[in-house]
Amino acid sequence: MFFRTKYLLVLLVVMLALNSCGEYQKVLKAPDTKAKYELAEKLYLEGDYKRANRLLEQIAPSYVGKPQGERVMFFFANSYFEIEDYNFAGYQFERFLKSYPKSEKASEASFLGAKSYYLLSPRYSVDQTDTDKALTKLQLFINLYPESEFFPEANIMAKELTTKKERKAFEVAKQFTRLGKSYILDYSISAVASIDNFISDHPGSIFREEALYLKIQATTNLALNSTDDRKKERLDDAKKAYNALFRYFPETIFAEDANDLIKKVDEQLNDYSQQENLSK
Repeated sequence: MFFRTKYLLVLLVVMLALNSCGEYQKVLKAPDTKAKYELAEKLYLEGDYKRANRLLEQIAPSYVGKPQGERVMFFFANSYFEIEDYNFAGYQFERFLKSYPKSEKASEASFLGAKSYYLLSPRYSVDQTDTDKALTKLQLFINLYPESEFFPEANIMAKELTTKKERKAFEVAKQFTRLGKSYILDYSISAVASIDNFISDHPGSIFREEALYLKIQATTNLALNSTDDRKKERLDDAKKAYNALFRYFPETIFAEDANDLIKKVDEQLNDYSQQENLSK
């Protein structure tokens, strides 16, 4: 009896599903815009975003300028978001905001459009075009809707993307510093320049402490491999880099390595001091 009841329930579910699919296909292929709108809304509210999206795609142009147009366009954009087609979602939310800038859904559409590009943002090591676009969209949302329920999440996402961009710039500087250890002068010069740019461009970065330490590495490498006419000046730069690290981070985790590097610099500077004393 139990198995028979279970079988009948399964059969009922299958029949209902087939009937639903049949209804959907019939409406999808028919020219009746109103029927498509009603079924699209029903499917959307039930969470069947994929099938709702196909219907909304067909009817969206027909509802431009009509009372239901705002609702159709928001559902259309959000259905792309829900099925994780973030490229189209971002684009459709942009269209929604241009068409309905004063909509009650404007705040949500602005946030979801920005979040679409946030979800498209790739790992830090590749092209960051989508990251830049997401940051622009998030900053616009943050400026326009400080009271929005989505404001805290937008701030978190913006901070994460900012850190990702900082990391990309930092890794470039770090790579030049590694290459500078090969005693190729051009790499050392590039390392110092890229680290200086990073520190200047990202004063509040979480990578600042390590960047200041890397500057000691880069300036030390550059100084020790310089010609005599530039060596003293560059040793002084390494000393300044060392002092800057401990000025901003007195308890730095890089203290031991920094002290090892500065010993080499001090030895060279002492040689210059002795030479100057002898020449007097």
